[in-house]
Amino acid sequence: MPGVVVFGGAGFIGSNLVDELLTQGHEVTVMDNFSEGKTENLDRWRGNERLEVVRGDIRDFDLCRRVADHKEWCFHLAAMSRIQPSITNPLDAFSANYMGTANVLEACRRGGVKRVVYSASSSAYGLINPIPNEEDMPTDCLNPYSLSKKGGEELCKLYSDLYGLSTAALRYFNVYGPRNQEEGSYATVIAIFRKQKRLGQKLTIVGDGEQRRDFTFVCDVVRANVLAAMNRDATGLYNIGCNRNYSINELATKVGGETTNLPPRQAEARVTLADNSKSRDVLGWTPQVNLDQGLEILDLYERKNSRIITL
Repeated sequence: MPGVVVFGGAGFIGSNLVDELLTQGHEVTVMDNFSEGKTENLDRWRGNERLEVVRGDIRDFDLCRRVADHKEWCFHLAAMSRIQPSITNPLDAFSANYMGTANVLEACRRGGVKRVVYSASSSAYGLINPIPNEEDMPTDCLNPYSLSKKGGEELCKLYSDLYGLSTAALRYFNVYGPRNQEEGSYATVIAIFRKQKRLGQKLTIVGDGEQRRDFTFVCDVVRANVLAAMNRDATGLYNIGCNRNYSINELATKVGGETTNLPPRQAEARVTLADNSKSRDVLGWTPQVNLDQGLEILDLYERKNSRIITL
């Protein structure tokens, strides 16, 4: 099995990906600064000789260079990963998401990495594009997060075109699942609603609740990453979404409980919906978990207090 490095491997998506890679028998190096990632996300593998955990920031080029050296695959998930924190701290978003990505790609180029899979964002589509979103549509970045992540896509293209580094960028649509954060500025709406229901609180709906999101289960995202790593000829952009969306009001009904409304947020898209035909045709990827099934899996996960879900 090839050795792999996962930047941001202690975070929500990253740790689920690490679970799958180790289960498949890979030797995995995780690099994470643990600003949002959690050590407990990797506890299941504590003491496993096939896992190395390195504490560090992707803005440290020398450290990136060391952990990427002679790896077969690189999965780049490290980022300031939400819209609202980037609006509050735009320089941090650009530093981490753009310059950090440049460090990762250069480290992979010098280290002889065979394949880089970059975690991009569907927020690049913004407001101007018709629904569903297709990869060749123009971008409309509404905030520092989306612009910095779009910049990472351009860096991947540059390193592919100029240096021959094999890269692919996966544009995620509203990922949820086990280990998604339920508090703080990085919390996801599904996690927030579920926590509020558990505590007997009203579900807080931002704006009128008619904004629609394409919710994508984390195990499907993990599978997309592995398929993209295996296909070195698959370059460019790939939508990773279910091609079905739900309003926040519909989500609240599925979770259950009383609701209350908060003022709308600035610089967010009204509707997200993925055209995933390119991912299906090129990567062989289709989503396997719909929203109802995903919520049931989360119920099971919480009841069992497990650290990994096997589908």
